[in-house]
Amino acid sequence: MSTSLIILVVLALILVLMYNSLVSKKNQVENIFASVDTVLKKRYDLIPNLVASVSKYMEHEKSLLQEVTKLRSEATKPNISDGEKIALDAKISSALGSIMVAVEAYPELKANENVMHLQHTLHEVEEQISAARRAYNQSVTDYNNAIEMIPTSFMASLMRYGRKQVFEIDVSERQNVNVKELFS
Repeated sequence: MSTSLIILVVLALILVLMYNSLVSKKNQVENIFASVDTVLKKRYDLIPNLVASVSKYMEHEKSLLQEVTKLRSEATKPNISDGEKIALDAKISSALGSIMVAVEAYPELKANENVMHLQHTLHEVEEQISAARRAYNQSVTDYNNAIEMIPTSFMASLMRYGRKQVFEIDVSERQNVNVKELFS
């Protein structure tokens, strides 16, 4: 075999390996996002039950309940982009947290077995969402690194692969909790 043929075979093999690696990383991101989507669907299915259970008690928080319902309907629309889902997820997480805080102010709700069960189930789903987000973010980081590092960045640009967005928490959630306010 001639040296030039060996070099061509090695180069072709390297290109095929880079291509396969990028496709694998892209597919892994999509697969894990589908897992996140499945857990988010569980949450969206719980929201109407939660709203129905607490709405008769929470007249003062009616706008909050309406906001959660509106966000849920937006999140369950067909053909919503991954970026829009990520943004809506952050808003829903914040709104659901507000509902859970509001529930604490209503002794009748805290004693209601159905509400307590829904709270427990929602807490479990939130833990699953958190785990799924971590897996997704790791997969996206691996993918983004691959499309930005040389030499795979050249192949990625030829394949028109772009950066993916990670799940991030809202800026307000990054603030330190004022513990004094919690006990006053």
